[in-house]
Amino acid sequence: MRIAMIGSGYVGLVSGACLADFGHDVVCIDNNPDKIAALKDGRIPIFEPGLDTLVASNVKAGRLTFTTDLKSAVAESAVVFIAVGTPSRRGDGHADLSYVHGVAQEIARAVKGFTVVVTKSTVPVGTGDEVERIIREENPQADVSVCSNPEFLREGAAISDFKRPDRIVVGVADDRAREVMTEVYRPLYLNQSPILFTERRTSELIKYAANAFLAMKITFINEMADLCEKVGANVQDVARGIGLDNRIGSKFLHAGPGYGGSCFPKDTLALVKTAQDYDSPVRLIEATVAINDTRKRAMARKVIQACGGSVRGKTIAILGLTFKPNTDDMRDSPALSVIQALQDAGASIRAYDPEGTEQAKPLLSNVTFCNNAYEAAEGASAVTIVTEWDQFRALDLNRIKAIVEAPVLVDLRNIYKPDEVRRRGFTYVSIGRA
Repeated sequence: MRIAMIGSGYVGLVSGACLADFGHDVVCIDNNPDKIAALKDGRIPIFEPGLDTLVASNVKAGRLTFTTDLKSAVAESAVVFIAVGTPSRRGDGHADLSYVHGVAQEIARAVKGFTVVVTKSTVPVGTGDEVERIIREENPQADVSVCSNPEFLREGAAISDFKRPDRIVVGVADDRAREVMTEVYRPLYLNQSPILFTERRTSELIKYAANAFLAMKITFINEMADLCEKVGANVQDVARGIGLDNRIGSKFLHAGPGYGGSCFPKDTLALVKTAQDYDSPVRLIEATVAINDTRKRAMARKVIQACGGSVRGKTIAILGLTFKPNTDDMRDSPALSVIQALQDAGASIRAYDPEGTEQAKPLLSNVTFCNNAYEAAEGASAVTIVTEWDQFRALDLNRIKAIVEAPVLVDLRNIYKPDEVRRRGFTYVSIGRA
């Protein structure tokens, strides 16, 4: 099947490469000629484990190509995916749908024959209706069916998530579109991945509801961590104790500095705004957003307290800048708020991240970026783990103790055992553990 993927960012590139690996003929489209030139040259603009190899193999096989020519690509495709960005709109927090609407107009002018147009981007309820209206208004003769097919990809594990999904959600408006989308995902039948066909608006809401629920789980365990510190309990044991309940489950119950990334912050906010527009407020999500926003800077106060109540004139080492490991994504990373709060308190920052440094540089000022964890720790009054990269799980604590100004380790991801660190002569501070 000939498939066009409009948008060659994270979602579009991963989805396009995986669909090509299934055997489809996929063309990825982007209006950024530099990005397309880089992709044609084999240079991947994002860090995602295994993506470079997947792209290269399918380009070599002739199933995956890249272009800036939307018109020709759409005209030759049976299915057109919209995978452009939907960032939070400045000023009001609603999802910015200008890219989606602009692409819909271009599709209308280019489409030939029956075509299924699929919104892969995360969009508010009713966006599919608007995309269909734009296409029919722009080209009344267009024979199209508009679908919703939200992505559920975790950064760092996106290829596995696409190829072995928990479920595939498709919102359709007619049987023709259902047949086409069934064919698109036919290769996954071997894995017995469930395909849930729904109405279009239901599909759009499922994506927001899923992300909001997971964000609530993270926020819940973070609040339990704060309570654990007050009463002398251990949040990791609390998480295990409730996670063994099959009705709750163990995932997303890891206390930390708050959620970030490309999905949870903007999707929870967009859901809040959509609910307000429909006069059906989602109070739990509103509280989740507010708690998460304040938590990030609260983590900086942990560092300050560990340093005796002041960091003015002191150097703080930050290990991990991205919002999670195995990605270079800095969007809404807790590290941004933690660093800013520490700088506001008078600290100097030395930072290291295995993949996110280049993405972080435009977002952070007056930060010394280092080549490894030990270089970042030199002369530091506290070493702070913000992102739980694997290489931070077995640091040579004796080496660190020899080069820091003060042996203080603030572990915002609870990756060390308190007794082991303290036996090395460190002041050790973690989350939700006495």
